[in-house]
Amino acid sequence: MSTQDDGAKLKTLEARIKAAKALHMPVPKEIADGHSRAQLAWRMVTELVAGLIIGLGIGYGLDTLFGTMPIFLVLFLFAGLAAGVKTMMRSAQELQSRAAKPPQGQ
Repeated sequence: MSTQDDGAKLKTLEARIKAAKALHMPVPKEIADGHSRAQLAWRMVTELVAGLIIGLGIGYGLDTLFGTMPIFLVLFLFAGLAAGVKTMMRSAQELQSRAAKPPQGQ
């Protein structure tokens, strides 16, 4: 009979411990898909710089191929800047649309 009483006491104690742990657990922060704001900002900066570097590389390559040094370099530098800004704006729009949606499960 004492083992049944001990089992009931243990279950009661486990329930109390679980309730106490639930009270002191930190509340998780709401972060979009596990990304913090700083990570998203770095992603956008990286997209912009990557567009510039790719445009610069293509322009320089074409200029060395054709022997016209500053023409294609400048043109593709601006094209890379435009592509980087477009990609960055698309990422910002995607983030904004995710923020506008209500969280799932509600």
